[in-house]
Amino acid sequence: MTGDLAVRQAVTLNPDPRRVIVKLFVPGEDAAVVRTRARALIDRVAHLDDEETRRLLGDTLDRFGPRHRDLAGTFQHHYDLVRHRAARARDLSPASRLLVGAYFSHEYAVESAALCNPSMVEHPDQSDLDAGQLRVAVSLRQIGEGHVSSIGFAAAVLGPGHQLTVADRSGALAVGQRMGVRHRRDLLAAGLAEEDCDNEVTATVLDALPDRYDEATFEQVLGSLPPDLLSRSTGIRTLEQLRRTNAGSYGTSFSAGTALHERVLWPATPAESNGMEDARFVKFVDESGPVYRATYTAYDGRSIATRALASTDLRHFETTPMRGPGARNKGVALFPRTVGGRHLALCRADGETIGLTCLDGENRWQTPVPLHAPRDSWELIQVGNCGSPVETDAGWLVLTHGVGPMRRYAIGALLLDLHRPERVVARLPGALLAPDETDRNGYVPNVVYSCGGLVHAGELWLPYGASDARVGFATVPVAALIDAMVESPSPGARTG
Repeated sequence: MTGDLAVRQAVTLNPDPRRVIVKLFVPGEDAAVVRTRARALIDRVAHLDDEETRRLLGDTLDRFGPRHRDLAGTFQHHYDLVRHRAARARDLSPASRLLVGAYFSHEYAVESAALCNPSMVEHPDQSDLDAGQLRVAVSLRQIGEGHVSSIGFAAAVLGPGHQLTVADRSGALAVGQRMGVRHRRDLLAAGLAEEDCDNEVTATVLDALPDRYDEATFEQVLGSLPPDLLSRSTGIRTLEQLRRTNAGSYGTSFSAGTALHERVLWPATPAESNGMEDARFVKFVDESGPVYRATYTAYDGRSIATRALASTDLRHFETTPMRGPGARNKGVALFPRTVGGRHLALCRADGETIGLTCLDGENRWQTPVPLHAPRDSWELIQVGNCGSPVETDAGWLVLTHGVGPMRRYAIGALLLDLHRPERVVARLPGALLAPDETDRNGYVPNVVYSCGGLVHAGELWLPYGASDARVGFATVPVAALIDAMVESPSPGARTG
């Protein structure tokens, strides 16, 4: 039985409602009919006497300060965001300004609703380990109030043997600071092409921009556009499109004193305002050295888009859009290295078939080659990947997911040719891991789902979300898994 290959470990990660961040809160903007009440609230705070102001501020800092980093600094920042609403901002004392900031703040529990869909990569820090151990970084999809997803992390040590130790996750969380990046003209051009935005304004801007540019250069080019172009009926609309497309690339940085499990990648653009979902991390290695890469789904409440992350240390991140037909839909997973000089990724562009896509010279992911379509009873609704391919001597090991009756998700496996990944070498004839009675109940019932594992000491370590209720871990002997596969390419695979 293929289901006997995976051994569930006793260790689990459960959602912790104590893991909170501080967000801006503007009274009235959360109502069905938006009408800000900011000015009236600031006026009421301003009319408090000095003694009451100091008492309220002190009580608030005492009550909430231990749960957060530099809470007073956050209050000051939130005051600065709404100070234009204050009738006499200059007359407010420093304490009053901080208290205004407190009234415009609230706690948000990042994983109060669910914790799921992990991926696992080698941790940047491998110090102080015993023989047979490997420290790993686990990415997590955290879901809070309003079904807003963010990306969090945990650290764990694998081995020796089947031992698994997850590091304590307590401590104040930190949302990364937004940083500027060197934008890429080819990505801007690809984004405009996808939006079918090609006119004299966009052509002029693309011609004026260098291959890599910063925000100041971008705005300088927009500011120097000839009035004759801007006065056209599409001029202002095109400027808005240019800025919106350019904003898809940004940087996020965390301070050196922030532990991995305290870092939260929070939505930073309108395109991901309702969530950053299902990050698939992989350690990518080429001639320039190792770098952590990931893909995730950006969701704005109506539409989705695929985004890529890159980091050398899991502390500084650069986010860029992924363009082209291969990057449409969810579930893009990058290969850990180039194959035959090609940058490759798994995808599911049609919503139901696992495909292989290649990055072209214009940084667009090409139309995918189909690898595996729904064929077995446990996967007839749709199939997709469960993370980046894992390189083995026998070929590229691809963990898959399939959806069956009652929208039940299970995990399977494929093996691709090491040198020609377009060719399916073998597949597991049944599910590798499926929901049992301990997995089936949760925020999303009847689901086991992973965004990627790794191999250590001959074992595949597979973190998985169990019905979005918690994160579990399983181990699978790689040799036994490959031996259990049958040499029968899936329908749609290229075998020539």
